[in-house]
Amino acid sequence: MHIDKQQIESFNESLLSKHQKQFDYTSSSVPNVEEIIQKLQAFQIGIPSWALGAGGTRFGRFHFGGAPRTLEEKIEDVGLLQALTKNNGAISLHIPWDIPQDYHAIKELAKENDLKFDAVNSNTFQDQPNQKLSYKFGSLQHVDKAVRKQAIEHNIEVIKHGVKLGSNALTVWLADGSCFPGQLNFRKAFENTLESLQEIYEALPSDWKVFVEYKAFEPNFYSMTVGDWGQSYLYASKLGDKAYTLVDLGHHLPNANIEQIVALLLNEKKLGGFHFNDSKYGDDDLTTGSIKPYQLFLIFKELVEGMDARGMNHTSDLAWMIDASHNVKDPLEDLLQSVEAIMLAYAQALLVDKNSLNDAQQNNDVTQAQNILQNAFRTDVRPLVAEARLRNGGALQPIALYRELKVREQLIKERGENAQTTGL
Repeated sequence: MHIDKQQIESFNESLLSKHQKQFDYTSSSVPNVEEIIQKLQAFQIGIPSWALGAGGTRFGRFHFGGAPRTLEEKIEDVGLLQALTKNNGAISLHIPWDIPQDYHAIKELAKENDLKFDAVNSNTFQDQPNQKLSYKFGSLQHVDKAVRKQAIEHNIEVIKHGVKLGSNALTVWLADGSCFPGQLNFRKAFENTLESLQEIYEALPSDWKVFVEYKAFEPNFYSMTVGDWGQSYLYASKLGDKAYTLVDLGHHLPNANIEQIVALLLNEKKLGGFHFNDSKYGDDDLTTGSIKPYQLFLIFKELVEGMDARGMNHTSDLAWMIDASHNVKDPLEDLLQSVEAIMLAYAQALLVDKNSLNDAQQNNDVTQAQNILQNAFRTDVRPLVAEARLRNGGALQPIALYRELKVREQLIKERGENAQTTGL
């Protein structure tokens, strides 16, 4: 299924008058509104191939029908999102779930859907059919060198797939760790993992990056070999200039100050990118902005400030991606909600008066500093985000158009009620 330009324009026509009034009202109080609109137009958020099917729980999975059964259908689904938002111009593939049969045809299909290929992701957190050696006790950290070699070769294979697709980054997330005290020698696990990552790093093309993702717990609950941003930073620093830390918002202990982590990693030139989601308890993988929208804004405030301080391009110098699980929602609607939340937080961060905030900080004016941030956060920037979409050719109200066109119903007709996606 495709959403064409005429359908979007026809839908927008009935909303233009109301939107214009809202946009005029908001923009009248924003001195640099055109600069903000241009940045919102340029900003792109990657969609992972595994986020397009039914999300999993600890106890089961509830399928919804019309799920993408092949890589081609996954690309088409991200194409639907891109048509609606114009801020989703990339898809991130997971190997071995998404190995193309015909690279040229897949690249052409992506081009037709206005997409490029974001970072490719390796998988050593589960055993695959016919896999020779098991990752039950770890992969890159494993005490058995043969298991480590198998995991290294898999990551190098993923890089080769990415090269053929036109990607330029590898994301490594490790489930490695231990369940019980005494199970693991922490120092040896770190050394084994570093040596394994060094072999993978040596296989990177000259223009590639590697993102080392971390997670505080799960699936191992006593220790994780890359358990926090400090451990990831250690690996990235030891590997070299092409290695960076990747921040998943759900991969922290409760109440962690993620915005401070972001600021320090940016300062050290080791922040590679983000996996956006939200959480109440841990790695809940909830819709971005559904639980802690103020924290999301504060994170973007640090991102904007830190990137501007280094002269970085907001769109291209960091990797932006959603990583969520859709247990009870239509995944495409859920992703549209996440995109909107990310764009709103970014827009709010662009509103922060950096000079006034700096003055308040230098004068220890705590009250004024809080006011400056909360005034930006409480500004209704929805008309600015909608205007950016409109200028890009997207829908003023993406979910409303998605429902008006009965996209899910059409996908069920095309793919069936029992269609299930590949992957987890």
